[in-house]
Amino acid sequence: MRAFAKPKIVVSKCMEFAACRYNGDKISEPVVSSLADYVEFIPVCPEVEIGLGTPREVIRLVVDGEKNQLIQPKTKKNLTQVMTDFADDFITSLTNTDGFLLKSRSPSCGITDAKIYARIDNSPVVRTGSGTFTSRIQAAFPGKPIEDEGRLKNFIIREHYFTHLFTVTDFRIMKQDLKMKELVNFHAKNKYLFMACNQVKMREMGRVVANQAGLEIDEVFSLYEQGLNELFATTVKLTAHINVCQHVFGYFSNQLTSAEKLHFEQLLDQYRKKQIPLSSVLGVLRSWCYRFENAYLLMQTYFEPYPEGLIAISDSGKGRALS
Repeated sequence: MRAFAKPKIVVSKCMEFAACRYNGDKISEPVVSSLADYVEFIPVCPEVEIGLGTPREVIRLVVDGEKNQLIQPKTKKNLTQVMTDFADDFITSLTNTDGFLLKSRSPSCGITDAKIYARIDNSPVVRTGSGTFTSRIQAAFPGKPIEDEGRLKNFIIREHYFTHLFTVTDFRIMKQDLKMKELVNFHAKNKYLFMACNQVKMREMGRVVANQAGLEIDEVFSLYEQGLNELFATTVKLTAHINVCQHVFGYFSNQLTSAEKLHFEQLLDQYRKKQIPLSSVLGVLRSWCYRFENAYLLMQTYFEPYPEGLIAISDSGKGRALS
């Protein structure tokens, strides 16, 4: 089993940490609980931090041209600037932050689904978008893993988030020494993982590692990290994972029985239909790596991109749709 460094994650405090929701509730959130043993949480409730009480009057995002204003309808207070100031101060205080797990639909923490209204009172929702706090986070940390608990109910999105999170954490630890040998090893062990994510970007990153232009090592690492962020920008397609799995399967196909080959094809079909998570397919491939003692494949992070303890027995294809 791989040894994983603990990612540092900013998390909405109302999920499992404190009764700080606008209505005074604390939310029980399984994905946060499941991560507790594997990450270092940095809990925050932006609304409490700017002085709003618990429970508190509702706040909402209101259209103001191309921008949004954060308003408390009952008091008519405009909280946009105070929230922006807090977010900027909070961002400045962060060091070595690897990702974010924030509350869906929140006017402060929502990522894509915070409701935005036409006016303060009794008006329709005109669009959805990012909360005021999250907007500053996204601007300061482009490319970092960021999700809400609603989308993580979908195991495809959750697998991608976990994979992204633990990969960038591994890179953060590795780059501290700025050694080319370590960067070469990092790229090599992630070959199949990166192939699944984006083959074009994987090859570009390979050219960065080759460094034929003779760049300074800090510039090489900077360019590589930029590529890494771009690599994970979109959720990996099922077909990409299937292609990589079939490629790996090719290493063993001549050594397997007809029944084993059929079983693998059935697993791939179940994964294609979103009936099982990718980890179910990878578990079988990994067992063949051990059985046939393939040292090259056993070094690949693709077979264990994040801790096995995060694979939920109840995984299903249900959850909010991919976007």
